[in-house]
Amino acid sequence: MVLTKRFLPYFITQCLGALNDNIYKNVLLLLVTYSQVDALPISVNMFVNLAAGVFILPFFLFSAHAGVVADNMDKARLIRRLKLLELIIMSCAAFAILSQSYLLMLVLLFLTGSQSAYFGPVKYSLLPQTLKEDELVTGNAWVEMGTFISILAGTLSAGLLVASEHSLLGAAVTVVTLSIAGYLSSRAIPALPPQGTISKIRFTPFTGTWRSIAKVRQTPSIWMAILAISWFWFLGATYLTQFPNFAKLHLYADATVVSLLLALFSIGIGIGSWVCERISYGHVELGVLPFGVLGLTVFGGDLIFAIPPAPLDSSFVYSFSSFIADPQHYRLMVDLLFIGLSGGLFIVPLYAFIQSRAAPGECAQAIAANNIINALFMVMAAILSMLLLGVLEWSIPQLFLLLAGLNTAVALYVYAQVPEFAQRFISYLLSHLMYRVSVNGRLNIPAQGAGVIVCNHVSYVDALIIMGASTRPIRFVMDKSISEIPLLKYLFRHAGVIPICSPKKCETTYKQAFELIHEALGNEELLCIFPEGRLSVDGEIAEFRPGIEAILARDPVTVIPMSLQGLWGSYFSHKGGHALTTLPKRFWSRVTVNIDAAVDGVSLGRHGLQAKVTELFDSTTVR
Repeated sequence: MVLTKRFLPYFITQCLGALNDNIYKNVLLLLVTYSQVDALPISVNMFVNLAAGVFILPFFLFSAHAGVVADNMDKARLIRRLKLLELIIMSCAAFAILSQSYLLMLVLLFLTGSQSAYFGPVKYSLLPQTLKEDELVTGNAWVEMGTFISILAGTLSAGLLVASEHSLLGAAVTVVTLSIAGYLSSRAIPALPPQGTISKIRFTPFTGTWRSIAKVRQTPSIWMAILAISWFWFLGATYLTQFPNFAKLHLYADATVVSLLLALFSIGIGIGSWVCERISYGHVELGVLPFGVLGLTVFGGDLIFAIPPAPLDSSFVYSFSSFIADPQHYRLMVDLLFIGLSGGLFIVPLYAFIQSRAAPGECAQAIAANNIINALFMVMAAILSMLLLGVLEWSIPQLFLLLAGLNTAVALYVYAQVPEFAQRFISYLLSHLMYRVSVNGRLNIPAQGAGVIVCNHVSYVDALIIMGASTRPIRFVMDKSISEIPLLKYLFRHAGVIPICSPKKCETTYKQAFELIHEALGNEELLCIFPEGRLSVDGEIAEFRPGIEAILARDPVTVIPMSLQGLWGSYFSHKGGHALTTLPKRFWSRVTVNIDAAVDGVSLGRHGLQAKVTELFDSTTVR
């Protein structure tokens, strides 16, 4: 996939763009911080945070328009036009660098941010158009790795350029050369025509922004994913912006050490993106998010306590080599690396989640809404930093400690608002720590539209295993007694489980269940039903009950046969006694989920569907 024409030219183009943006931005920040303090009309702290805000502001102003543009024209053509615009901006930036006009460089930083704001939606929205569904996480992981490797190269290059003898000339030539290379690589991107109906494009920066936000808020899970990504960029923007002064004031280091700090952060995100791709097993996996959240809190908090004492010689300044040679800096460097790694684990599945859940032809607009909220959070980060550091006179370590504490609160809020995130985490732990789950035929689950999954019922955790096998949310119809199991009942309730029971025992619940099923299918939801009506008592598939036929008679939707193998004999099954009453006898056993192509359930009937599930069940070999 990576070396194919449908991905590689785009990958190179976006990496060159990220590299150029970061060289230019960091050259400006380093020149201001270390070279021309007296030439500024405002303090260094104010200028650094103002620069961060100026770069981010265009994302808030122009992203809504950028999303509509990206959804309504050929994405390859749009990228080429944006890269040509970058070449013009960077040519002007070269003049500003050579003339040491910091105010002009600030204006051009705004224009660079504007160009990036238009590139952002097309950058991510073309992935679901050019990649297969099972390549989406891998594609996002490569994009994040490439982006942050480019950030690494850009930060290192900026430090080297500023420290060199011909710093201004070197920086000017570099930004123009990279712009030319990016434009040339963009010309190799294959055509990517719009997927939906082409609509009229209007430039309404303010009303368009609120309209874009309102539209994405109609899907709560995507909205919470956007808020979670935005929080990470709030953290990231604060760290990256404060590193120059943090190194100078608290680590007693020069500009080369700033590059080291940024490099550790960027390498960490690259590694985290790669790790996320490996532990997601080829599909969008929200279950890894809590590992990222935990890392951001733990390592973010420990970073403060890892700051070494000031050197005895007050005039001593650490260089790159002396900084890494001093063992008292190792803990701080490890913390920074793992903050970045945790960030990679955090954002890769969230980006893939947005792409997989957004409606076809509207992905760029969803990404644009994400960029708007990202921008808002990063502007807020700049304002908060200016307020705390400038007005209230906090120290940078105090600011970092506050971020680590807030991270936990934000995570708890997101998980409380979208129970699916917590359910995915529990499903992930169950699937990869207690069992080794393999899924065959994942792509047979329809990406959209109403449907009913029919599956054999082996244990109390069948729903959690199936939930983890699908990238799409599933509502489960299950026996009322199972849905009310202590501890699990809270999870099932938030998952929208539809409880059902025999009409002889509770006629009201039975009738309500069929009304809820009808309503869910009318809303184009995906349901899962266990037609046996109860857990298996012998590990084999019992006769399917008539309920499935009654559902399909009223709503003749697509049916997806599925089987579970390997859960019989587990702690959650009835083998050897009632489930949950004996001690667990085995861990990390193999479980297989087989998913067949969709069938016409009405014509097959319950016995035909039972035969399909039985065939899937018998074809699975457990080792």
